[in-house]
Amino acid sequence: MAFNRNQREPVPEAETTVWACTNEDCSGWMRDAFSFEKEPKCPLCQSDMVKETRILPVIE
Repeated sequence: MAFNRNQREPVPEAETTVWACTNEDCSGWMRDAFSFEKEPKCPLCQSDMVKETRILPVIE
């Protein structure tokens, strides 16, 4: 029997609140649950961040 790498168990995903960088030249974001500040600055460019929702893999 051959091993097929394409047959993996699906990763559960869920709507997740994240902070996204407002700087168009930066792609920084972080999960809200991993932020220690009420309104964090982008860790990559120090710009303001806004809350948004993304579909991400579930982290337990």
